[in-house]
Amino acid sequence: MARSLKKGLFVDEKLKKKVLAAKSANDRKPIKTWSRSCTVFPEMVGIIMAIHDGKNHISVLISEEMVGHKLGEFAPTTKFKGHGGRRAREEEKGGVRTPAGSVAPKEDKENKEVKGK
Repeated sequence: MARSLKKGLFVDEKLKKKVLAAKSANDRKPIKTWSRSCTVFPEMVGIIMAIHDGKNHISVLISEEMVGHKLGEFAPTTKFKGHGGRRAREEEKGGVRTPAGSVAPKEDKENKEVKGK
């Protein structure tokens, strides 16, 4: 659900002070923040933010396209490990799935011998 227009955007005041100080000093050092709910405002463009993901700080260079979004959108909290399990690993190793469910070794088409001739 979106925030009410009457309330305006949420901007962490301490973070805003740090950003304005870094802009005026032309500082390229990342600014650490735990405020994932803070909205990206135009003064942040060009600043490197270190956004906390629950375990580490992820460095993100703020660009113009990010203005209006929340900082937390650019630092995912979970790591995608992939779909599948045993079956995906077996197919990745080079086996071919047979209809019975077992894994057959891949056929080598170049060195295939014809039996019976």
